[in-house]
Amino acid sequence: MKFLAGLLILTIPLGCSNNSSKSGTLGLISTPNEEVYEMDNAAVDDLVYDSPNQNVEIEQKLIKESYLAFETKDLDQTYKAIVAAINKYNGYIQDDSANKGYSRISRQLTVRIPTNNFQSTIDDISQNVEYFDTKRISSKDVTEEFVDLEARLKAKRTLEERYLELLKKAQNVKEVLEIERELSSIREEIEAKQGRLKYLQNKVSLSTINIEFYKLTAESKVTISYGSKMWKAIVSGFDGLSAFFLGILYIWPFIIFLIIVFFLIKRWINKRRNK
Repeated sequence: MKFLAGLLILTIPLGCSNNSSKSGTLGLISTPNEEVYEMDNAAVDDLVYDSPNQNVEIEQKLIKESYLAFETKDLDQTYKAIVAAINKYNGYIQDDSANKGYSRISRQLTVRIPTNNFQSTIDDISQNVEYFDTKRISSKDVTEEFVDLEARLKAKRTLEERYLELLKKAQNVKEVLEIERELSSIREEIEAKQGRLKYLQNKVSLSTINIEFYKLTAESKVTISYGSKMWKAIVSGFDGLSAFFLGILYIWPFIIFLIIVFFLIKRWINKRRNK
């Protein structure tokens, strides 16, 4: 196991600053027959921050988005004008959908445009719009996350290289399994950070413009003739009469009861008059 100790001793200075050493950079896992060394991930993540290039200017990373909503008198002409502006500034339509309501026809576009042409595209589209129902432009600074991801990705790759060196010099199955397990975990973290970094790069390089434009339409009401109105009234009256007789059938016991009560009262009144 001397090769393991020797190799890891050589890597200790990379994880330490010039004036102090980091404790906990190396951990020792003991077994009855051998010693397997593993490096602490948090300490390795700090490797890139010990770089002497502290005065390097960092390019700002911004995610820009915009939402535009407005009315137009001609949907087709407006669509053609927007497409012309998109092509002019090297963008493309990511999503295109249309919707028709009772008194409104609308179209929604999701446009991706190179960030350098973001404002120029909005200005070009705005030239043909009298007024906006909504015009929103937002910008999110992701420089810190971007730099942090790149730094941690670099650190993880450095750690991966060290474990690969250990793997080449492993002398038994246990050492191989220990190192491969650590390598698998490191590679998963590298892939996750690469995916997030790729997503941010896409969002930064291509801005998003959501556009909704619509046209109001006057729906013509159906004209009903006088004869149709009369026939409708007759049918309605017949339906009402049918409902009346059906209602009587439902309450016929109550009607018979009222008739009996009426005759009893009338008979009682006649008797009192005859006395």
